[in-house]
Amino acid sequence: MTATLPTRLVPARSPSGATGYALPFRERVAPYAYIAPFFLLFGVFGLVPFLFTFYIALFEWNPIGDQTFIGVDNFTRMLADPRFWNATGNTISIWALSTVPQLLVALVLAHVLNHARLRFALFFRMSILVPYITSVAATAIVFAQMFDRDYGLLNWLLGLVGIGSIDFIQSVWGSHVMIAVMVAWRWFGYTALLYLASLQAIPRDIYEAASIDGAGGWHQFRHITVPSLRPVIIFTVVTSTIGGLQIFTEPLLVARTTNLTCGPVRQCQTLTLFLYEQGFGKYEFGYGAAIGVALFVMIILVAAVNYALSSRIRGN
Repeated sequence: MTATLPTRLVPARSPSGATGYALPFRERVAPYAYIAPFFLLFGVFGLVPFLFTFYIALFEWNPIGDQTFIGVDNFTRMLADPRFWNATGNTISIWALSTVPQLLVALVLAHVLNHARLRFALFFRMSILVPYITSVAATAIVFAQMFDRDYGLLNWLLGLVGIGSIDFIQSVWGSHVMIAVMVAWRWFGYTALLYLASLQAIPRDIYEAASIDGAGGWHQFRHITVPSLRPVIIFTVVTSTIGGLQIFTEPLLVARTTNLTCGPVRQCQTLTLFLYEQGFGKYEFGYGAAIGVALFVMIILVAAVNYALSSRIRGN
């Protein structure tokens, strides 16, 4: 049994003189009216501040004083500033240490949860979201205690195997590892849930046929799971890369006494933290806006590289 929806078409004449039918004006405009609120809000709260940042970057901008046009001097100063390059190196290091393990652990965990015969499987699948919904402040407090030099659990375990205490927050690599673990722990559950949702869409017949052909768990993971998840993997790589370049809260909370510099020698200060220090710590809004523009360019370049790699993978 089929039903036909009534349509109200009005005669229309094309430029060539042929007669056809077109939707009434109200129905043609309705889709644009539905999506208009989003674009209006995006224009007011997204596009205008974005363009204004480019504008401020060309000025020596004092919020309560004069605004002097200085052209590209803020960018020239930024490129010659060793603190900017130190923050860039810290950002890339923390991003690499957090993103790669996070994606690998999430992929393996999703594969196990999809195939393991577990009781209360739904409970375990939902439990992996707990780190994602936990407050960042609470996470920072717990991990700061775990990585503490004198009374931390990790240093106690290292002492059992004969390794002396490590002052994680005061060392460059130690602070990077500490923040990377916090970031990976917070996001691996969310990523695993994305992978798990995609795995649920793969027909079970494929795995059963592979088992009949003698394929073990590793071969099924390598030749069925990973190729099937390729679009989702590319998506998570892109979003993790963008998020990793904008790490801000974790280093801010970890270095409680020197939070804006994240240590006496800026050992874990990221680009967004450096931007905040210059803009809202020293009130150099023009210089802070220039750092924001540089961060935007970096994200665009990384996204372009990811797009090129994903296009090549799809081609293969």
